[in-house]
Amino acid sequence: MATAAKAPAREFEQLAWETHDAPHRWDVTPPEIYVEDRWQEVFAEMRAKAPINKVNNSDFGSYWNITTHKVIQHVEALPDIFSSSFEYGGISLAPMNEQALDDPNRVVMPMFIAMDRPKHTEERRVVAPAFTPTEMERMTADIRRRTGEVLDSLPVGEAFDWVDKLSIELTTQMLAILFDFPWEDRRKLTEWSDYAGNIEMFRDPESRQKRLEKVYEMGAYFKRLWDERLQKDEAPDLISRMIHSTMKDMDEMEYMGNLILLIVGGNDTTRNTMSGYAFGLNKFPEERAKLEQNPDLIPNAVSEIIRWQTPLAHMRRTALEDYDLFGAPIKKGDRIAMWYLSANRDESVFDRADEIIVDRENARRNLSFGYGIHRCVGARLAELQIRILLEEMAARRLRVNVLEEPERVPACFVHGYRKMMVELSQY
Repeated sequence: MATAAKAPAREFEQLAWETHDAPHRWDVTPPEIYVEDRWQEVFAEMRAKAPINKVNNSDFGSYWNITTHKVIQHVEALPDIFSSSFEYGGISLAPMNEQALDDPNRVVMPMFIAMDRPKHTEERRVVAPAFTPTEMERMTADIRRRTGEVLDSLPVGEAFDWVDKLSIELTTQMLAILFDFPWEDRRKLTEWSDYAGNIEMFRDPESRQKRLEKVYEMGAYFKRLWDERLQKDEAPDLISRMIHSTMKDMDEMEYMGNLILLIVGGNDTTRNTMSGYAFGLNKFPEERAKLEQNPDLIPNAVSEIIRWQTPLAHMRRTALEDYDLFGAPIKKGDRIAMWYLSANRDESVFDRADEIIVDRENARRNLSFGYGIHRCVGARLAELQIRILLEEMAARRLRVNVLEEPERVPACFVHGYRKMMVELSQY
């Protein structure tokens, strides 16, 4: 009889694990846990009692919770054992991923983050040049100019929605530039991102169909842009990069899948960290004062805010073989939920992990962008945009004061904010 593969002996240690049936407090898929911002305690309990545990028969099916920094890194480092591929259900716990995987009528939109090697490597290589250090240097002045213009348009001493006026506006502008998207229609990118990234819409057929209609609307718009650029020379925008590469023969479904990846990845992650910056520093005023007094801390503070916010709560993998994961008996076909949200609050790695500490020495160890071959291709750009926002706020001596509890995204995938009423003041 074949035995399950096992973690290397030099790293291997037995970790507490257990299994239970839903409903159970460790089923962390219900959206109210996040919209009510009460996820911290349940993940802390898992890390302390059973860092690896299995939930059976939840609304999102059966899955393993992976909650600590070390184990998530280990899983991420084994992409040939723990698959991201859409062929096995993809990268989220959305229930649609498990429905009729062999049904020829199932709607599938492949994207390179939900592919395994070698196809993943091939398609990522097409997009990656848009996010090199050279490209970051080329875009810096424009990002700074646009950030300054948005900040200068905001009222001081009056209430407004930071999510809409700042976070969405800056990230939507950036996406429009990356795609060379018609400027006057750029808010469509936000609307499509909200629909495409909302896995809660998979819970029932009616909302699933509504989401699909929005995705097809997006696809039709981008198909026009593709057709227009087929006749043009290569340019730095992401659509042109695809056209003039091995991705030129993608079918329409794969094109839409990669658009969803780039739009959600470029929109939700950066915009929710920009909102997390406002909310988090308001929550920890002593750290805000430390940053205001020493702007040299801004680059490190960016990493710390990204850690504390964690704009994508989880990523999912599927086991391609039996595997002994630090004592937990993972079986072929099992679904693995890697909770970045929890790993970034792992007390064994981050002291006082629930707090923002702007000069935290190991803030860059956060897993918000993933780890290994699937680490976010746009991580540099996200960090650049957030750094410039903090620098331009400091240049104007502006402070964000949150006026009321924000409205949060009701989902276990995108971890963010729908609305946040604030008032700017000067210090």
